[in-house]
Amino acid sequence: MARSATTKLKRKTAKNRSSAKPAVRTYKAAVAWLDSLIDYERMARVAYKQDNFNLARMRRLLSGLGNPHRDMRTIHIAGTKGKGSTATMLAHMLHHSGYKVGLYTSPHLLTVRERISINGKIISEPRFSRAARRVAGCVSPSNEPTYFEALTAIAFTHFVEEKVQIGIIETGLGGRLDSTNVISPEVCGMTSISYDHTGQLGSSLSDIAAEKAGIFKAGVPVISAPQVPEVKKVLREAAAKSRTNIRLTGEDIPFSVRFESARPFGPHTRLSLTTPTSRFEHLHVPLLGHHQAINCSLALSMLDALKGRGFKIDDQKAVAGLSTVTLPGRMEIIRDEPRILVDTAHNAASVEALMRAIGQNIPYDSMVVIFGCQKDKDVTGMLRHIRLGADKAIFTSTGSPRSMDPAELAAAYTEQTGKMAQVAAKLDDAMQIATSAVTKEDLICVTGSFYLVGLVKRKYQADVE
Repeated sequence: MARSATTKLKRKTAKNRSSAKPAVRTYKAAVAWLDSLIDYERMARVAYKQDNFNLARMRRLLSGLGNPHRDMRTIHIAGTKGKGSTATMLAHMLHHSGYKVGLYTSPHLLTVRERISINGKIISEPRFSRAARRVAGCVSPSNEPTYFEALTAIAFTHFVEEKVQIGIIETGLGGRLDSTNVISPEVCGMTSISYDHTGQLGSSLSDIAAEKAGIFKAGVPVISAPQVPEVKKVLREAAAKSRTNIRLTGEDIPFSVRFESARPFGPHTRLSLTTPTSRFEHLHVPLLGHHQAINCSLALSMLDALKGRGFKIDDQKAVAGLSTVTLPGRMEIIRDEPRILVDTAHNAASVEALMRAIGQNIPYDSMVVIFGCQKDKDVTGMLRHIRLGADKAIFTSTGSPRSMDPAELAAAYTEQTGKMAQVAAKLDDAMQIATSAVTKEDLICVTGSFYLVGLVKRKYQADVE
């Protein structure tokens, strides 16, 4: 029987209490120290309770650092899918409006440094190790942080040291108990909410929405993407209880979207959004797919909300910044021969959006889908949407300890769809099968997990920067 996360944490903490504080002098040492901490992202079973996700522990750690989170203005973004895309689009627009912008997202594809960036440039190894050294120096035997808590503290420390003018902070898991929920933001953003992490956040959309709405704070405006009625009801009630105001794009903030194909962009989406203080007409959405237009409308609406908080925003400069957005791992073609597309879709709604976006934007004769996911995912939902786009399916491991058995995925896929699928124990085997089955006009799509996409990018793009 597997030990509980709490038991593991207590034993690991007890072990560390008997040792001296880590000597974090180099980037390699910083990563090794982080890897020595409890990492819930890599654990198959984690109880979502205050013993494991402990804001008091996070506040004690930050207190030892001088409370860096209180020395910067912030934006907080929660939701199920689209957090990273929304945060990145907003960061680019603010940067081009003249602000020094810190961005903290998760997880990463190739290097942990991807999670922490300023003005589009990820933190350097020396600066990462310097911030990690400060954080490690504040750790006590009675207050051992988790991996994500330590990393969040590193991000806050770096942003303050570099004097960022605004930090865009993405939640890691949920919201109410998330380590990032110590900030007092200028505005909160809520991306589309769907089923994910049901073992921790709850089995209903109402439960999940309530956990994510835990980031709402009195007087801090909330902007939300369109939500299903069940979620919308919970969010509005949570906003009222928190004594704040919530506005939903597509309802309180109208916008329109149209798909077109024209030079120089090829197939793409255009977006128009107007408020009393902003007017954005026929903007080219920089990321492919209707779902990215939804994310873009949220980013634009949050930008507009910041004007009411005293931020000076030049709409033309913001639009210029939007046009510079690219995002690794989202509808990204990483190789042309054969064509390999990767996307970090990791729940049913994201896989559905991906299949629709590929069909609308990427021409191909036949598509081979290489898929791997984690054990705690809505496997049935994800497989249902894979069936809509895959001419051939290959199931493999994500390379994570939480990876779903590829043979089990294939069996479930065959049972659900009546179609046969192939199994590859490792990504290299899956790629060999796929490349031998495609022609120049075909497409290989790798999806289902950040870990799996990271493996593919590492295989074909060794150079991170």
